[in-house]
Amino acid sequence: MSVEDTIAALDRGEVRVAERFDGEWRVNEEAKRAILDYFRIRELEPQEVGPFEYLDKIPLKSGFAELGVRVVPPATARYGSFLSRGVILMPSYVNIGAWVGPRTMVDTWATVGSCAQIGADVHLSGGVGIGGVLEPVNARPVIVEDGAFIGSRCIVTEGTIVGEGAVLGAGVVITASVPIVDVTGSEPVEHRGLVPPRAVVVPGVRQREFPAGSYGLPTPLIVGWRQESHDLRLSLNEALREHGVGA
Repeated sequence: MSVEDTIAALDRGEVRVAERFDGEWRVNEEAKRAILDYFRIRELEPQEVGPFEYLDKIPLKSGFAELGVRVVPPATARYGSFLSRGVILMPSYVNIGAWVGPRTMVDTWATVGSCAQIGADVHLSGGVGIGGVLEPVNARPVIVEDGAFIGSRCIVTEGTIVGEGAVLGAGVVITASVPIVDVTGSEPVEHRGLVPPRAVVVPGVRQREFPAGSYGLPTPLIVGWRQESHDLRLSLNEALREHGVGA
């Protein structure tokens, strides 16, 4: 396909930057190359939306009524992103190449970075930052699987996978290099770049010695697990309270 055809297919949801096959997420390098080429061939153009004026290379997404997507002003989704039926965008931002699953809520001032893959029935709370991963083309984007709850002001970057049904408490920061420590057993168990399915994660601190002294480094902690018996629409606060870390 040509660059324009690939971007149009991404916009319609017929092509995805990453998909799951046999339990593994695989990157579509051709789609990522097309996005990079699209930036190169496009020229800056003025765009007017009501009283707002923009100057950008990428058009804005449109046709929300036909898609069955609710978009609250001034939420913005770029052309080349895909929004499934039932998605709600509060004033937020979705970048090119992103895919957002059915019935997912992107709450106020949350951002979904380029190529991020967000599953069905996910809640991205206010101010969540889902990082974009365009280069290198073989790099996995950030992936948030079905039914996950991402708490207010969380940051998830560098191709991290948040497993199905996981719960991140407010302010959790996860990158590919930050250890996520399971403290539910008699010994700590570390994960990197992956939040296990149904894990309940809160911000933590681990002490580390430096030449200048001992300092605490942010370390997300797995403090519990959502039970299969829980309702899929269990609120973030309820999940955290059950494990003794909620308000």
